[in-house]
Amino acid sequence: MGRPLAARFYRRDTERVARDLLGCVVETRVRGVRTAGRIVEVEAYVGPHDPAAHGYGWRKTARNARLFGPPGTCYVYFIYGNHWCANVVTERDGYPSAVLLRALEPLDGLVAMRRRRGTGSPTLWCSGPGRLCQALGITGGFDGESLAGPRIWVYRPARQPPMRIAASPRVGISRAADWPLRFYVTDSPWLSRRERRERQERETGERGPPTARQ
Repeated sequence: MGRPLAARFYRRDTERVARDLLGCVVETRVRGVRTAGRIVEVEAYVGPHDPAAHGYGWRKTARNARLFGPPGTCYVYFIYGNHWCANVVTERDGYPSAVLLRALEPLDGLVAMRRRRGTGSPTLWCSGPGRLCQALGITGGFDGESLAGPRIWVYRPARQPPMRIAASPRVGISRAADWPLRFYVTDSPWLSRRERRERQERETGERGPPTARQ
């Protein structure tokens, strides 16, 4: 495990944090089982003036309370009745902004990831917010936890491969749908299925098969 990112890393503009998280490693330790993956896709939700953000209009509820917590902590919520989504809280304490983790490149704990996901295809282990939470064992119990441990860490790897980063509109939202706040490593094979299909369309002009959002 590398040294966890300092709190000041998260205490910045959310869009900058989102870009800088790409290439970092998120690691969990659940019941003694270690899993880790490199972040290759994220979305920024930039605070109370972002119509797609859970804290839009400064709306605070029991469900999203951790979004208003200190930077460098987790905001985890349940969606579609069966998926957890993990976010990195950013900017200042009390300001509802965060970065959603959308896809990881699996690095460590691959046996555990396969067991938790129930599929032998590595590209389906962490290619979506719900999938990566399941693969890393992230549940609602992580809501509000520090990203400096003891159960979850984010850190820069000792060796960082070169990356090309692109931006696009966020996935599956109806408000502020054209804001280019989704950031991803362009040549990564571990991106969400929807992004792989969109990339195929851009590069070849052909439409790929429809895919379900995860």
